[in-house]
Amino acid sequence: GDYSCTFTYSAQGGTNEQWQMNVGTSEDNGLFSCTVWRPQGKSYLFFTQFKAEVKGAKIEYAMAYSQAAVGAQSDIPLKQEEFEITDTTVSHREGKFRFELSKLVIVAKSPRDEL
Repeated sequence: GDYSCTFTYSAQGGTNEQWQMNVGTSEDNGLFSCTVWRPQGKSYLFFTQFKAEVKGAKIEYAMAYSQAAVGAQSDIPLKQEEFEITDTTVSHREGKFRFELSKLVIVAKSPRDEL
């Protein structure tokens, strides 16, 4: 539709990890969500940087996690200082990011107001 989500990153290591990206819109098309995560929980990649960018919407909420929920374990969020959020991007913060990422969630709102 009118929205897109792009995830770019740089990482070291690699164990053929399986990752997923889900995108979706609310019924009225006013909200757009983008989630990138490793379904198996914790990633063992050493992320040096990451950036998620949405087009066609403004970010209302975003959170990055060092570990994704699996079984009885919960998502473990990154510390707020490790990443930054703008109107259209979520990215690592140079010098503060601790190289762990397993899940990223973005909820964005359409700039158009329907009459």
